[in-house]
Order: sequence, then C-alpha cells, then structure tokens
Amino acid sequence: MNGESHDEKTSTPAVANDLMGMEACSVDPEVAKRVLRKIDTFLMPAMVIGYGLVYYDKAILGSAALFGMTLDLQLAVVNPETGKTDTSRLSWATSIFYFGQLVGSYPMTYALQHFNTRFVLGPAVMVWALICAATAGVSTWQGLLVQRFFLGFTESIVPTAFMTIVSGYYTQPEQSLRQTFWFSGTGWFTIVGSALNYGFAQITSGALRPWQYIYVLAGALTFLFGIWCFALPNSPLDAWFLTPEERLVAVERLRAGQTGLRNQEIKTAQIREALCDSKVWLVALIMGSAYTVNGAVSGFGPLIVSTFGYSPLESILFQFPLGAISGVGMLLTGWLCSRQRDLRIASLVLCCLPVIAGYVLIWKSSWGHHRPVAPVAGYSLIGFFGPVVGLAVSLGAGNVAGATKRSFMAAAVFVAYCVGNIVGPQLVRSETKAQHYPGLWTGLIVFYVVTILAACVLYAILFRENKRREQLGLDEQEKDRNAFKDLTDKENPYFRYVL
Repeated sequence: MNGESHDEKTSTPAVANDLMGMEACSVDPEVAKRVLRKIDTFLMPAMVIGYGLVYYDKAILGSAALFGMTLDLQLAVVNPETGKTDTSRLSWATSIFYFGQLVGSYPMTYALQHFNTRFVLGPAVMVWALICAATAGVSTWQGLLVQRFFLGFTESIVPTAFMTIVSGYYTQPEQSLRQTFWFSGTGWFTIVGSALNYGFAQITSGALRPWQYIYVLAGALTFLFGIWCFALPNSPLDAWFLTPEERLVAVERLRAGQTGLRNQEIKTAQIREALCDSKVWLVALIMGSAYTVNGAVSGFGPLIVSTFGYSPLESILFQFPLGAISGVGMLLTGWLCSRQRDLRIASLVLCCLPVIAGYVLIWKSSWGHHRPVAPVAGYSLIGFFGPVVGLAVSLGAGNVAGATKRSFMAAAVFVAYCVGNIVGPQLVRSETKAQHYPGLWTGLIVFYVVTILAACVLYAILFRENKRREQLGLDEQEKDRNAFKDLTDKENPYFRYVL
C-alpha cells in the first residue's frame, strides 16, 4: 500500500480497491479523528466563505438598488399617467442571473465530473470574480441583464462542486452538518454583506457611486477565493494536506456509508437511473419551492423593508436578524441531524412553519407608521428558510450513491434552486405595494405548502425502502466489498437512506 496521488484519469474506485482491498480494514479511532479534523480545517472555512460570496454578489442588487443603481440604470420606471412605479426591470435583473445559472449548471457539472476539480473550479471562480467587478462599469439596464446572465453562468459551478466535494470526503452521518455548514454562508454573508453595504452607502464623494464600490470589492474577494480553489485535491486519495497513512484512513472511513468515491467516468446507466428516480425529483421539488423566497428577498428585501416605513440605511440593517436566524438555524439543524440519523425531513418540515408565519405577519400587519415592529419581525422569521434549503441539500447529497448519479442529483437540485429563484422575483408587483404585495405572500405560502407535502411523500418512500432492505437478510461480509465499486443506491442493497 502507498498513499501517493494517482493520475487523474485513473478510476478512483479502482485505485481505492487496489489500495484498500475488498475487506474492511481496522482504523485507529484517534487517527480517524485527526483525519476528520484536517479535512474540516482545509475545506469548511473556505467553503463557507466561497458560498457566502455566491450569495453576496446576488444580494448586492437589493441594497445597490437603494443607493443609486435603480436611478443610474433606469431599473424603475414611473408611469406618467398613473404615477405608479414599474420595477419589472429590477425583477428581470434578479431573475436573469438564475437563467444564467440554469444554462451553466449541466455543462459545469459535466466538466467537474470529467476533469480535475481544481482545474475547472479555480478558473471558473476567477472569471466569475472579473465579471462581478465589471458590474461597476455597466451603464444601462440592458447591459446589466447581459452581465448578470454571464455572472450566473460562471457561478453555477460552485454549489454543485461543494455538494459533490462533501459527499466525497465525509460519511453519511457527517454530511448533514457539513452540507449545512458551507450552506450557512448565505446567512453569515447576509450580515457581513449588509455591514459592508452600509459602510459603502456612507460614501458621498469619489470617482465611483456607492453601489459601484460594492461590486468592485465583491469581485476582489471572489478572486482571492479562486486562488484557494487551485489547491483542491481531486479526492481523499490525493489530498496533499494528509499524510500517506491518513489518506488511506480517509478512504477507509467512507466504506461503511456505501456512497462510493469520486469517479471521473460518466456512466449513462446512472444517468438513466437518476432520471427515473422519484427521490431525485422530490428533493428537487423541495429545493425549488423552498427557494422562491430567496429570489424575492435577495433582489427586493431591502426595498420591501423600506416600504414598511424605514430609511434605506435602516432597511439594510434589518438584514442582520434575517441573516443570523438563517446562519444559526442551518448550523443547529445540521448539528442535530448529525447526532440523530433520521431527523432531517422532520426538521425541514418544522422549519417551514415559522417561514409561513413570517409571510402572514408581514402581509397582514400595518406598514408605514411609527416604525412598525410586526412586519420587521415577520421579515426576520423568513430567515428560517435557510435551514429548510440547507436540509434539502443534505437530503439530496446523502440519499444517492454512484459518482455520476451524485453529480446528477447535485445538478438537479441546483436547477430547481435556479427555477425557484427565477419565479420569486416575478411575484413582486410594485403596483400592489399599497396592498402589501398580496400576490407575493400568497404565492410564497403556496410554495411552502408544496415543500411540506413533497417532504412528507419523500419520507414515506425512504422509510418504506429502508424497511424493505432491512428484511432482505443480506450477508454483511459482502457489504465491505461493495463500498468502492461505484454502485448506485438502487444497485447496492446495503445502502440505507437518511430521513
């Protein structure tokens, strides 16, 4: 045995079988803990920052619209006859970003599956950084639409890459916390980004407008993250931050979960299986319906809060509690689900309830007088959508096996995420502001009811399948031999689904 890295064209499962053998090997628990600690230290902080930046440069639009961007790029048009403001251009500026992500998701997924991770992710992130910074040079609303489409196209690689990275380094029980951990970057960067936006909003002189400085900063931070991406190993087998002995332990840890290792071969049989697998589409439905709120909040959140009766600067500050609830909620649910195996779907359904309560509270409370508290409280409750979508990501990553099928699941979840974010901004109708945007809140409530129903159906399917497999009376010795054969969850009777 040796722990040296292997040519990237070599089949990772085949190498794993050669190195580890067909039978399970004993692992020193202290070494296993050290390996897990090293993997966490290298991956998790950077992934939180990376996904936080993904969220930040989308959410900038909502704050930038308050500080001159809407006027400079004519994103809001006043009807001279009615005096009403039409913000449909802003809605499309928000939605078209996700059209770009939608178009980019499958090509990017193919590239990630087929080539070395760092040589795909690193350049893509650096191009994303340049496009983001170039927003400062946009002078028309048409130019903004083009810029945001290509911004979405390049960013589409990040969520898919992160889902597959975590499923390739961590065991099933560990994945829930780690998937929600990197996803919590959305909450933390809601806070950090709002603080930065608040600071830039104070700039009253200089060569650029405040919103232009924000985009230049976001581009610079993203470029630094791109440098880190070039240090990513392809799999635990060539993780340079582990010793040769630790690489073997990192691989052996994954045997029990039966999820397999990264394999750069595209297997059409696994794609066909994924296309016909109801679990894949139920998770995608959960993700898409739950994420409709993000499209509305990221593009219109500060604008909506300002209509409650608060100043533009105060509206930015009210993003803090929403971000805190989202970030803390994701970490807490991820931690709980890592302690209790079958708690993910129940937690997801419970977290949907305060989100729905927040919608109702905003819609039915009084706005515009004496700094109302109720709509702001309702807006903060919407932050519980973070744990909902974080758990959806965890369910998607933890309930499929087979490298190609995992990549397909990650792409399907991401496409659903894009669709939800496209739909959300289109629910905002500025002409109904006086009625508190009834179409927005009604639509979002319906989507969250769909989320709850889809989660319940998924629970029933997974519970029934686990029960059926428990009654098969399988030979446990054969289980270890299947671990690195790149079998799918359906092909491997030893695989157990997490609920």
